[in-house]
Amino acid sequence: MKKLRFIYYLSLFAILSQVITACNSCSKQGVDVTQDLYVPDSVIEVAPPQVSKAVTEQMMQNISSPVETAALIKGLKIPFNKNFLASTKQAEKFNTNFEKAFALGLYGCDLGYLNMYEKTSFVVDYISTIKRLADDIQVGQFFDFNTLKRLATNNENLDSLILISQQSFNRIDNYLAETNRSMLSAVIVAGVWVEGAYLSSRVAQISNHPRIRETIGEQKTILNFLLALLKVYDKDPSMAKLITDFENIKKIYDEVKITYEVGEPEMVEENGVLTFKQTDKQIIQMDDELYQRLIVGIQELRNNLLKL
Repeated sequence: MKKLRFIYYLSLFAILSQVITACNSCSKQGVDVTQDLYVPDSVIEVAPPQVSKAVTEQMMQNISSPVETAALIKGLKIPFNKNFLASTKQAEKFNTNFEKAFALGLYGCDLGYLNMYEKTSFVVDYISTIKRLADDIQVGQFFDFNTLKRLATNNENLDSLILISQQSFNRIDNYLAETNRSMLSAVIVAGVWVEGAYLSSRVAQISNHPRIRETIGEQKTILNFLLALLKVYDKDPSMAKLITDFENIKKIYDEVKITYEVGEPEMVEENGVLTFKQTDKQIIQMDDELYQRLIVGIQELRNNLLKL
């Protein structure tokens, strides 16, 4: 499991933890969390939300990461396919800090896919691209790229790799907040989400496994919360355009219905210790036609944002 968290710290920021924690809270109470979220004007006008260290740590322990999607893909015996990834040559097309922050999240997600399949021959290229993007938005000083590169390519000292990555992104998030650039953290998260959904959609075209179908369907919940976060910054022209792009895929996701059934807790043994296990069930309802439209919509969103 520790290896599954490698790019977790290279791709998700603390800013997402607040909205996802709220999502999990609703789902456990049997609430339909697929409805649109309302962000009060007072929140938008006063200041962007701040996330406590405690909430951040909770996210690090409990929230799924893009690399877990990669683990799912590999677990289904889907062969590695480099064509699923964004070419690092595309990075040259990103000119503004906004675009580079989005690309930073996107390539971070791709790096998780590479790491899961242990494609070390490609890792250096992606880490180097991430370094250039991070330097361009003035956050590269928070990465120890030489150490990250050595640990990633040699598959050694994974605990150190995780710790360095976590510390780096915590510093970046804090620095962006201190320099009044918290919006870029949200943009990076958007890049992570888009690429994670895209990888799942590519696999869905070659596998009918129900877990992939569920993975794509459950993105509705995350998308709703992510859009609520992005809308905090909707006065920025670049963000307004990104929100419009996300709204297009949301229109399709609005047709997906997600409900939750509260199950009875079960006593299970884990590592020699008895503990309770929740048996809550998530139910995703969408027909085949809607499923195919989601796959196409996700791929169109990603390719448009990647300027393909």
